[in-house]
Amino acid sequence: MKRRQLLQTSVFAGTWSLLSPLARAVGANDDIRVAVIGFNGRGNGHIEDLLKTKGCRLVALCDCDESVLAKGKEHLAKKGVTVQTFTDYRKLCESKEIDAVSIATPNHTHVLIALTAAAHGKHVYVEKPVSHNVWEGRQLALGAEKYKVIIQHGFQRRSETSWADAFAWLKEGPIGELKLARGFCYKPRPSIGKSDSPLSIPSSVHSDLWFGPREVVPLMRKKLHYDWHWQSPYGNGDLGNQGPHQLDVCRWALGDPHLPESIVSLGGRVGYQDDGDTANTQLLWLEHKGKAPILFEVRGLPKSGMNYADGMDKYKGQDIGNVIEYDGGYLAGGHNSDCKVYDKEGKVIKAFKGSVTHHKNWIDSIKTSKIDAIRGAECGHYSAALAHLGGVSLALGHKVAFKNWLASNKNPMLGEAAERMAAHLDANQVDLDKTPLSMGAPLSFDPKTEQFVGDLAERANPLLKGTYRKEFSLPI
Repeated sequence: MKRRQLLQTSVFAGTWSLLSPLARAVGANDDIRVAVIGFNGRGNGHIEDLLKTKGCRLVALCDCDESVLAKGKEHLAKKGVTVQTFTDYRKLCESKEIDAVSIATPNHTHVLIALTAAAHGKHVYVEKPVSHNVWEGRQLALGAEKYKVIIQHGFQRRSETSWADAFAWLKEGPIGELKLARGFCYKPRPSIGKSDSPLSIPSSVHSDLWFGPREVVPLMRKKLHYDWHWQSPYGNGDLGNQGPHQLDVCRWALGDPHLPESIVSLGGRVGYQDDGDTANTQLLWLEHKGKAPILFEVRGLPKSGMNYADGMDKYKGQDIGNVIEYDGGYLAGGHNSDCKVYDKEGKVIKAFKGSVTHHKNWIDSIKTSKIDAIRGAECGHYSAALAHLGGVSLALGHKVAFKNWLASNKNPMLGEAAERMAAHLDANQVDLDKTPLSMGAPLSFDPKTEQFVGDLAERANPLLKGTYRKEFSLPI
């Protein structure tokens, strides 16, 4: 069997057992020595989680912004924690004093750093999305097999017993068959502003490391940090930022299939003009053969009047979360460890609670050299790729007259979501005649080869992979 086929059939058979010849031998009572790479945002959560996790010791920090690095070291010193510091992830990965790395850098460097660490025998925790594009995600999964280390994704729901218990209960059929898996990201995303001239990168930042695999170019945005999410060379918009969390739950509800055979997306960046180029309003429709469909919604604008103080819309109580619909009711929960099953009238039938910290599961997996497949690299690849495939569809789309598209649409579930989306935009005074949305290309996909097929394949397949500078190519 080819390596990819072997990985797809063996990893998801259950618990994956491995032992790297480079990895440090770990006894049951030994602490895993961990470094956090990238902590100007989500990485600070990694630090706090690891400090509370038994069985590991935080020994190093890495960030290409020296000012961020200095503040992090000082913050830990006040807690009585002494760490080494690195600006270059490559130097950190060479250190024999570090066993594992926890990565929360910008999306475009996730797989690059993860595979560099794995190639040096280090175990890896990598934030969502685990990849910046579909091809990278597959390389991450192959790297876990090649280097024989633990690589765990950052989809925390997979460590929360509440969601696992809910899906196990629903599998018995108390409210019938699954009909539609919905995910939502109704998250406030105001304009990031419009630059008149390129950003002046602070002298504290090693810009060559920040750009990594991408070409070093003048940056057109007012803030270096975080706002990279809304520029496609580095981030993936909210479809690929928050979205993979909820798409992961949708895929879990379907029984964790591989990638879908059919993809289409609709959306755009509306309500303001700024330096972002990713959609702040989007619908994504995914079909897996023989499974219920997935419908995901992104809304970055507020309830109405472009007034973020009024909050965001909700669907059956969810703004950032899931509504998994069955014949006789639905499962709903937000971006946390609680979820509930409701009947058709919205009455709670059963509630589920319970959580295990995701980093603790990672450390336990390192100690045993075994990882449950639902927390492994390939599972993370599939869930992140759902978002990336939607990005490809939208990138190949064209502006449409929304009313004409709605009249010709033959998918009632997608049409209902589109009508709600149009009403939401109207409430924010977005004129779709003046700023039309893009209708993404309907794409066909082969999950076995992880390539597009059909009439648009020649245009779509190059978008499955990014560009890589030679000195920052993936070590696989």
